[in-house]
Amino acid sequence: MYAVCVKHLFRVFDAAGTPVTALADVSLDIAAGEFTCLVGPTGCGKTTFLRIVAGLLAPSSGSVVLSGREVSGPRGTTGMVFQQYSLLPWRNVQDNVAFGLELRGLRRGERLKRAAELLDLVGLSRFGRSRPYELSGGMQQRVAIARALATDPELLLLDEPFGALDERTRHRLQDELLAIWQRTGQTVLFVTHNIDEAVYLADRVVVMADRPGRVAADFRFGLPRPRSRLDDRFVSALLAVRVVLERVMLEDSEAEKTQTRGGDRETESARSAAARGR
Repeated sequence: MYAVCVKHLFRVFDAAGTPVTALADVSLDIAAGEFTCLVGPTGCGKTTFLRIVAGLLAPSSGSVVLSGREVSGPRGTTGMVFQQYSLLPWRNVQDNVAFGLELRGLRRGERLKRAAELLDLVGLSRFGRSRPYELSGGMQQRVAIARALATDPELLLLDEPFGALDERTRHRLQDELLAIWQRTGQTVLFVTHNIDEAVYLADRVVVMADRPGRVAADFRFGLPRPRSRLDDRFVSALLAVRVVLERVMLEDSEAEKTQTRGGDRETESARSAAARGR
């Protein structure tokens, strides 16, 4: 059974009257319980894709179906962790985690019990009464993950959640996220520009190209868990993704140069025509 079915997705933005295609004909099916990573260069539409799946942004055309129902707006069965922690500074950690449950109308006792369970899950049971500013960046991101899990979502979307962290903290949180995923069995769609992170975390690594954003490659390496970054199979998978990504970036760079040269020729022709008409 597919938890996520994306078919022929397009998203076009208006940039000062000029249409800009952010996503072009993207199709992707994700099985229930699968951990999928989207990796690609900055500007390839990864975050746009994630926001469309979350129902935060409408596609220009195409469809997104989650568990058999087409997405037309945000859904309570989807949890999202953003690049920024987006915690409410006037609430303590416990109340931040319980915020989504409060919106659903759960009684305070039920909310706090669920928040306590999740803070224990992410290793922050001693910090329930702390304010977000009293926590490190890694701890704040753990609070954000706990908050996303509070409503027990079927689908967990994460948009480069560890990108601003140092390498040691990032590796530790990757392991904690994997432990949570293995315990909950939720479907995870994780956006990153870090190839190492994608290969370490995912069952499946989808490489995106830009101008416009599109799927360039789809890898299923079948690496055993837990994974070691020193394992030859891990290194081989890492290199396979890197080769595709480097090729994509080179092709995009050449296409941009060709487009620029064409624009320059058109400009020069216009100038010559204008000079002849004087």
